[in-house]
Amino acid sequence: MSAATARATEPRSTPRARPSAPATPPAPRLRVVATPAQARTRVPFVLACMGVLAVALLAALLLNTSTASQAFERYTLTNELGRLQQDQAELQTQLDGKSSPASLAAAAQAIGMVPANGTGWLRLSDGSVQGAPAPAKAGG
Repeated sequence: MSAATARATEPRSTPRARPSAPATPPAPRLRVVATPAQARTRVPFVLACMGVLAVALLAALLLNTSTASQAFERYTLTNELGRLQQDQAELQTQLDGKSSPASLAAAAQAIGMVPANGTGWLRLSDGSVQGAPAPAKAGG
């Protein structure tokens, strides 16, 4: 007999006895957890939110006030610019009137000037007098 057949013919031993089941049931997987000693409060979060909101409202108020102030200043400066442009136009009209030939002649006569009878000019290269200058006659 071979070893394999000898093993097959041998009577089997009795199975091992299993240990007996424990007398107490196994502990459940879930258990009750005690509440924390100090519960977290939401007061700091609420205060932080209120602070952010207050800062945002204050910033909006300051921005709006600044914009309104600048708009008022712009309005004032625009009005002043318009007034100054009117003054410039009036002064330009007065200057044009006073620089007309008739006005200049009247102003010259008022201070005692008389019209010239002839015109002349000097040539600088040789010092000669050109044209036909004549002395002006007073009174007329």
